[in-house]
Amino acid sequence: MPARDEEGTVGNVVARLLDAGLGWVRVVDNGSRDQTVHAARSAGADVYSEPQRGYGRACWRGLQRLPAGCQWVLFCDADGSDDLSQLPDFFAAAAKSDFVLGNRRCGSRHEAKLGWLQHYGNGLATALIRLGWGHRYFDLGPLRLIRRDVLEAMEMKDRTWGWTLEMQVKALEGRLRVTELPVNYLPRQGGESKISGNLMGGLRAGWVILWTLGGLYLTRGRRLAGS
Repeated sequence: MPARDEEGTVGNVVARLLDAGLGWVRVVDNGSRDQTVHAARSAGADVYSEPQRGYGRACWRGLQRLPAGCQWVLFCDADGSDDLSQLPDFFAAAAKSDFVLGNRRCGSRHEAKLGWLQHYGNGLATALIRLGWGHRYFDLGPLRLIRRDVLEAMEMKDRTWGWTLEMQVKALEGRLRVTELPVNYLPRQGGESKISGNLMGGLRAGWVILWTLGGLYLTRGRRLAGS
């Protein structure tokens, strides 16, 4: 769970994850200036530090030195916007999947809680994935469950907001069994968003996602040309 300046929400998210049956939760502090680290540790999380900011960088840091018995990795946000009551649906879907992710764009009342830039940006990105790889995703949502072995085989490169997109494209290239579930998207429970409600943040994230997608297209084209 990447977290930056989420002292008001991260503790509750950690507690809910532990209550849901997860035996171990890792929070990656991504340069917080508040009491995020204290709140996460007090709630029972293992806390790593990644001072260099970047969503993908924080996710990558959290994957280092995982416990030997860890077979699945769950990603979620620290702001309380993920509806963790739906985790049993993820665990059930995992029985026949390698990669399970949540779709926040599955109905108008949930879409309304996404910023308009997030909503249309994710729609554009997933449409471009379908054009290039032939699979229709609906969202690039943060709530996702993936087998550890296939995630490690992906050798993720992105260290920014392109992390989620890269994972979804590489899941298709690796022919993983992918399940996308409709999920509730809740209002942020505290703190300030780094993307939604922040026009410049949203534009920067959107540009990074499209740049990442362009690189993946280029890599795919070179691979096809060499085959």
